[in-house]
Amino acid sequence: MSEGIPPQPESVTQFPQIASEIEVMFKIDQDMREKNLREPGSWDRHVDARNTERMKEIVAEVGWPTISKVGKEAAHGAWLLVQHADHQVDFQEQCLMLIKQESVGEVALRDIAMLEDRVRVNRNRPQLYGTQFRQTTGEHKPLPIEDEINVDERRREMGMITLKEEIDGMYEQYGAPDQG
Repeated sequence: MSEGIPPQPESVTQFPQIASEIEVMFKIDQDMREKNLREPGSWDRHVDARNTERMKEIVAEVGWPTISKVGKEAAHGAWLLVQHADHQVDFQEQCLMLIKQESVGEVALRDIAMLEDRVRVNRNRPQLYGTQFRQTTGEHKPLPIEDEINVDERRREMGMITLKEEIDGMYEQYGAPDQG
């Protein structure tokens, strides 16, 4: 490091105010979901609706919130908020197209894979990466997968673990789903 040059912050973002706003929306999203796990019936559908409407405004203003625009955490938070916009599949699909146009390093490949699968499932099509699950009869089962024999190869290309490892991890983290 050259003398006299102050160290630069790890990540300088173009839109720090939007980054902060996305991080707050992400926290509200996660808090609501966690509360619903502890207190079934506490789900607030307005959280997703508000977040989706604001994300539409943000995307219209700055394009897809990439890592260089909002930082790594807020970029991931933006993806998650769109992932939870199931009531607006056209918007999810618009965001998927925007994310796919970004250069390597600006978005997480795993986020692309998960949104791709979410849009496909919401459009009643088989998923590509096996990221969307159904929890029934004591099992975590992926929803239908197109060309399932090659799913692990596609997952590897997106920097993901194998489908079996993913399923095993779900049992470790969540246990078996209720039998009911």
